[in-house]
Amino acid sequence: MKRHVSAIIDDEPLEFLCDDGQTLLDVLRDVLHKTGTKEGCGTGDCGACSVQLNGRLVCACLVLAAEAEGARVDTVEGIAAEGELHPLQRRFLEQAALQCGVCTPGFLVAAKALLERNNDPSEEEVRYWLAGNLCRCTGYDKIVRSVLDAAADLRGETA
Repeated sequence: MKRHVSAIIDDEPLEFLCDDGQTLLDVLRDVLHKTGTKEGCGTGDCGACSVQLNGRLVCACLVLAAEAEGARVDTVEGIAAEGELHPLQRRFLEQAALQCGVCTPGFLVAAKALLERNNDPSEEEVRYWLAGNLCRCTGYDKIVRSVLDAAADLRGETA
């Protein structure tokens, strides 16, 4: 039996049908065609599928789609506003903080969640906050530097 779910996804009211065992990741990608959210492991270990569910950072592969009923879901597709890259996206590009791109959406969502809570994090705080996201291609230094520079941008400082 399919469940009817209504949610706000990337600021857009959406409805979808899902099976009881279907994950939020599967619905985002296969039903809603929001393919920015990636499946890296399917076990919640890599962070590639990170989204915010009602303001809480979660791995979409571990959340049942039915749990999104009445919820707000923020994905990587919702980070850019009105066609303008978010400072995090711009800094990731400028500083080559990505390679294959599988982990990048999860890092961006996690970093945005951090900066929404703390717009002036230390390097240690950034590394701690992003510890649930794994990258197999790059070192983490460019990612951390991009987040710190984006934080400075958001504060109106020149990094």
